[in-house]
Amino acid sequence: MAGCEVVRVSGYDRCSRAMEDNRGRTVFVYFVGSKDAEGRNWCSDSERAEPIVQEAMKYIPAGAVFIYCQVGDRSYWNHLS
Repeated sequence: MAGCEVVRVSGYDRCSRAMEDNRGRTVFVYFVGSKDAEGRNWCSDSERAEPIVQEAMKYIPAGAVFIYCQVGDRSYWNHLS
């Protein structure tokens, strides 16, 4: 992950702003369920993917931006279905 800038945001608006702020750069966006106060993710898919994504980040080119975007808690996503 040498040379990769990591930007952590929550929600669509902040993610969009981070992408706009980095226009012209290579940008990777990782969407995950939001973590609770103890740092646990309510989304089991996000939990399983985390170590895989962390390993893959070693191969992101220098100068790129990795946006880590939390998309909300379980109650938010449950009300949508």
